[in-house]
Amino acid sequence: MTEITHTMTRYLLSLLLCLFAVPAFAALDPALVRQLADEDSDIKIAAIQQFGASADPEAGRLLKAMADDELLVGDDTVFRFDGEQARDAASGALIEPVPEAYESITVNNRIRAALSNALAALKLFDADRGVRLTAAKELQSNAGLEVAPILARAMDKESDSEIQALLRQAHALANLGNPDAAARLAAVDVLSDSASAATRGLLLPLLETANEPDATVRAAAAQAVKEIESRLAIGETLAKMFTGISLGSILLLAALGLAITYGVMGVINMAHGELLMVGAYATFFVQTLFRAWLPDYLDWYLLAAVPVAFFAAALVGMLLERTVIRRLYGRPLETLLATWGLSLVLIQAARVLFGAQNVEVANPVWMSGGVEIMAGLVLPWNRIVIVGFTLFVLALMWVLMQKTRLGLFVRAVTQNRPMAGCVGVPTGRVDTLAFGLGAGIAGLGGVALSQITNVGPDMGQGYIVDSFLVVVLGGVGQLAGAVWAALGLGIVTKFLEGWWGAVIAKIVVLVIVIIFIQKRPQGLFALKGRFVEN
Repeated sequence: MTEITHTMTRYLLSLLLCLFAVPAFAALDPALVRQLADEDSDIKIAAIQQFGASADPEAGRLLKAMADDELLVGDDTVFRFDGEQARDAASGALIEPVPEAYESITVNNRIRAALSNALAALKLFDADRGVRLTAAKELQSNAGLEVAPILARAMDKESDSEIQALLRQAHALANLGNPDAAARLAAVDVLSDSASAATRGLLLPLLETANEPDATVRAAAAQAVKEIESRLAIGETLAKMFTGISLGSILLLAALGLAITYGVMGVINMAHGELLMVGAYATFFVQTLFRAWLPDYLDWYLLAAVPVAFFAAALVGMLLERTVIRRLYGRPLETLLATWGLSLVLIQAARVLFGAQNVEVANPVWMSGGVEIMAGLVLPWNRIVIVGFTLFVLALMWVLMQKTRLGLFVRAVTQNRPMAGCVGVPTGRVDTLAFGLGAGIAGLGGVALSQITNVGPDMGQGYIVDSFLVVVLGGVGQLAGAVWAALGLGIVTKFLEGWWGAVIAKIVVLVIVIIFIQKRPQGLFALKGRFVEN
């Protein structure tokens, strides 16, 4: 009895091993599979749509093989290779011998679009939320009526609110081609809540009688288009405002240092833009070091670049002040020409050290992507971080100027240099430190600038004029004035660029500033002090 039991056990184990050794294939309809190899594209597409509506994982693998040109036909048999073995596409059975002549099933653009839709529809039932979310997004612009039933089934099963909202939109888009006017009207009502330009484009044809015979649907489509256009206008306005704020943040970092040096020494520093360039190249240098020596920590190179850029630009600024600018105090024209020459020297030095071409400074992973506030409005992380960084620098500047001995000396020299010298303020040392501080802040502006634009020898040239406009408009030596002037110029510039282009926008901004200075020469905020008032 025991021998019989052992024999049966061995037999069952052998049977189980054989079963597990055979790959699992779910049989598909052979006739439908053969339609995928038909010469007629319409027949192929009809078969693809049926497979897409089946919610069968094996159908998904079959269509994926077809999309990858791995579905073959030979001797009137549709098959694919599983390693070295050929298997029937419908049953999964081994094909021996392999047909001598075979070729990939032809896939044109129409068929590829149908495959994309069908594969996305099949992924709607995947256990992974990320896969379902990606599939729902893929169906937002090209969902046809053939996928409406599977979208409806997916909506019933979906518990995630974000994916369900996307499925509702896709289902409505699919039903725009429904022969039932009531279904089209319901679809238009759903799509009226959208804020997508693509959805607006799909609704526009329904405004024509030739495309939409039902007057009720046409009226609903016209109202939906108006609502979508209103949301798009709001999104566009908010996007311009945010872009203007981010531009204003860059201008503020560039102008803060200039406001200090111009306020303290009255120096028109035409090389200030090149100090931004020094900060940007310092950022590139730190990134290169991290790539070579600390590749595992490359995403954190930007944090290390901040102090390096500050001190690099500060040292360059102090060197310029000690060697050239100090000898030209009180001679504004000579100072302007000398600093312009210094800017050319710095540009040429950058070309010699780093080459004439722009260099790559990549965003860290944590600054990639963005935050979607509403449909059509995505705030990039790199610009959000720049705005936050500017606020941080501004706060440090306020503490330095209002709560430290150096800040007291700077404010004293700015308001009345002779009197400050009489009471013991070391004006020469204050000049050097103030110039170094202003240059260092410009270097921080270069760090921020490197994250949103190209880094090259000429990059600072485009910001020097705008920086002076910020200083003059805000009031010499005034942090609050610099903040409001930078934000105002940034936002106004971006709106004007949207209306008239970048060149006309620059001209209009300059005219506005000139008119403002004519009316209020002291700027937005005037300095207080006896010397200034006299």
